[in-house]
Amino acid sequence: MRLRLRSGALSAGCLLAEALGVALFLRGFFPLPVRSVSRGEARAEPPAEPAPPGTGIASNWTKIPPPLFRKVVIVLIDALRDDFVFGSKGKQFMPYTTQVVEKGTSYSFIAEAKPPTVTMPRIKALMTGSIPGFIDVVVNLNSPALMTDNLIWQAKAAGKRIIFYGDDTWVKLFPKHFVEYDGTTSFFVSDFTEVDDNVTRHLDRVLKREDWDLLILHYLGLDHIGHVTGPNSPLVGPKLREMDNILKKIHISLLSKEGEASLPSLLVVCGDHGMSETGSHGGSSEGEVHTPLLFISSAFEKKSGPLTQLELVQQTDLASTLAVGLGLPISRNNVGNIILPVVGSRTMREQLRFLHMNGFQLSTLLQENTPAYGKDLGYEQFKIAEKSHGNWIKLYLEGNNSEILLNLGKKVLKQYLEALRTLSSSLSKQVAQYDMYSMMVGTVIIMEVLLLLLLSVPKALSSRAEFEVPLSPPFFSLLFYLMCLMLCAIHVIVCTSAESLCYFCSMSWLTAVGVMMLISALMCGILSAVGKILENSRLPLKNAGASNSSWSEVDVLILAGTIGHVLSLGASSFIEEEHQTWYFLINTLCLALCQELCRNHFLLKECDLQLGTTVKQNFDSIGEASECRNIDVQAASDSKLGKAASSAEFVKGSDKWISLASPWIILICCRLLRSLNQTGVQWAHRPDFGHWLTSSEHKSELSVLAAVSLVMIFVLVQRRCSLVSKIAMALGLLGVYSYRAAIGNVVFPWQRDSKDISKGITEARFVYVFVLGIVFTGTKDLLKSQVISADSSVKSTGLWEVYSGLVLLSALLFRPHNLPVLVFCLLIQTVMTKYIWRPLKFDAAQITIMHYWFGQAFFYFQGNSNGIATVDVSAGFVGLESYVEIPAIFLTAFATYAGPLLWAIHLLCYLSSEVSR
Repeated sequence: MRLRLRSGALSAGCLLAEALGVALFLRGFFPLPVRSVSRGEARAEPPAEPAPPGTGIASNWTKIPPPLFRKVVIVLIDALRDDFVFGSKGKQFMPYTTQVVEKGTSYSFIAEAKPPTVTMPRIKALMTGSIPGFIDVVVNLNSPALMTDNLIWQAKAAGKRIIFYGDDTWVKLFPKHFVEYDGTTSFFVSDFTEVDDNVTRHLDRVLKREDWDLLILHYLGLDHIGHVTGPNSPLVGPKLREMDNILKKIHISLLSKEGEASLPSLLVVCGDHGMSETGSHGGSSEGEVHTPLLFISSAFEKKSGPLTQLELVQQTDLASTLAVGLGLPISRNNVGNIILPVVGSRTMREQLRFLHMNGFQLSTLLQENTPAYGKDLGYEQFKIAEKSHGNWIKLYLEGNNSEILLNLGKKVLKQYLEALRTLSSSLSKQVAQYDMYSMMVGTVIIMEVLLLLLLSVPKALSSRAEFEVPLSPPFFSLLFYLMCLMLCAIHVIVCTSAESLCYFCSMSWLTAVGVMMLISALMCGILSAVGKILENSRLPLKNAGASNSSWSEVDVLILAGTIGHVLSLGASSFIEEEHQTWYFLINTLCLALCQELCRNHFLLKECDLQLGTTVKQNFDSIGEASECRNIDVQAASDSKLGKAASSAEFVKGSDKWISLASPWIILICCRLLRSLNQTGVQWAHRPDFGHWLTSSEHKSELSVLAAVSLVMIFVLVQRRCSLVSKIAMALGLLGVYSYRAAIGNVVFPWQRDSKDISKGITEARFVYVFVLGIVFTGTKDLLKSQVISADSSVKSTGLWEVYSGLVLLSALLFRPHNLPVLVFCLLIQTVMTKYIWRPLKFDAAQITIMHYWFGQAFFYFQGNSNGIATVDVSAGFVGLESYVEIPAIFLTAFATYAGPLLWAIHLLCYLSSEVSR
């Protein structure tokens, strides 16, 4: 008995199975953060001091210690790199902050932020002390309310009055927590000034008031400048000077209100993340993960000497440190450690009390997330430190004030610090632990579905479009049951021996057995399809001569390169440096094409003289006599012999040498593009031609390059456009240059400086009008070819018009130094179309794969990588006065994937122009 499935039913079933496999894989690939209790349960009593050994002695410290600071001001400067404060830029543009750091009452650190270095996960890390995962990048655009225990909620529950001004992400994460707030959108990156002025305008009024305990200011201007112009922009210096003046105003105001009897105030200066060399963030480069962390208060000792080597702390350490400073419980999901120098001025008993609270919280969190927590080194160290702490308390309560008490206290302090570091490390590693079992189950399902689809393609494309699935044969029935039993046994073994929690193991047994049955059924279907193919291969061939086929070097390269690239994705290092794979493949492809062209041009004449009756079996057009073969004259048609004569005319033409040189021209273009933008991980920090062009000293060179590139784009695109589209294209490219001049990237020849910088909204919208006009003209021709006439030339023209409109849009969204990428893209497409693809008459599959390869290479030529740090967010706000979600997402996505998209659309244009084949 056999079940016959139509191709549509088979595809639908495979799609559902594929979705299940992908969901399981992603659930294992994106680990959830360490588990924490809800906020309602988090308001538990703090642990008491460790009980001294013996009886009759008990500590009276059972409550939360009182606050160390009367008021706390947190100034978070978005994308503030550590070298902006501690480097040469800090000395030049932030003199007051530098003076406080080097000679004032402050403690300075470099805070390390864990990837992903985007705003919302970093705010979570700062306020909860936890490490958000990469899944938080997805919800960064629309931040939901934070429901886990955090510093803001603890402060509100304790009656603290909190005021916030700045990025509205805070308002979304902590709704109804602030007694006063004013949020500004963080996604309109073209705004450098108003977004900060909306925060600063409240300062004078708020600093005079006494009705608040915690003030949070989040400044976005520096981040926006980085996104649009990069960290070396001349706009960075004035913005840092503005931040320095704001910090000076806050610090002086806090000092003026400190009375002799009152507690001191605390000013905290930090960044949520840093900035890469291109001005973006999201990855793990040093510039993105290292941010300054300053604690400024009159409670600290005044520095006398120069700034020494700064200590590296974790960004998550801020939550526990501020909790102690404000007299609040430490958040239950915190994985950070108290920064000891901030509380170093307190008594030894208070310091030990703070560290014990931190250690107790971390050990409790470890118990909730690790079944074998008792064997953890950090947990053992904490118990040892806790016991030593009890001995110290016994001596203290007995009134012992000798040197023994002091030395024992220092010893306990070191034990606590070592235990805290180990506990924090153990908890942090859990965030990076993958659920390997769920990932493997998902991968097996995905691979089985892909293999089944691959084996069923011939059946699906046949006239019957059916796929036979065996149901009754004893072999497959027995195999199905045996596989189900084996997989269930493996499931039991894995789930009972796993030390960490596994999502697939937490599913119900009914669901798990269903997944096992699906895997077994897919395997039986694959074996059935393989058996059918082997059975058909034993049948005698009707035409043995027709089965003989030869593969060229290009065919072998395309197959080997595609398979090799897929296999390379199994290693993370190849994913990080994937651009190297594509650069190698297209360079090798150019060499293979060069060999194919030489064979066609130079061996054709020799073949015609020596073997006049011999023709290459698949010789279809000009220059296609690529090999000398002994083929029966009767097997070759008269039309093919006639085309051999026309090939001789092509070889004699002047285009012969251009055709031979075309692969080398493409190689030169690719080499130049590689020098334009460094990408990947290992070499991204190295200087490139793009950095040289974008520096302020070379604006005139960038202007000339941009102008020449725009002229070249017009020359290469206009050849197949209508007169109206040519005019629109010319005006649109002029608008592109005007837009870049308006925002200060380039200058016109008559401009002496670029002081009159605007957002360029009018100029950008001017270009959008022409983009829409050209795309509309092309769409009209496409509809005309489908509805009114079936003329293929009208369809080909319409596709080219749409393609031209998208080229104009790319020119607008690309940064000026990336315009040569667009020029070389068009140039390579033109050269390959005229001098390689048409003379060699490659089939549609070969042309498609070549387009795919070059599209992927141009994705990296733009400066993109597999990390989110290289996404140019500023492209999403070209021509927008405010943040509009859908246009911003579309423009950002188009600018990021412009290379692959343009090559894909060019493929459609080429195939539509070759319908005669």
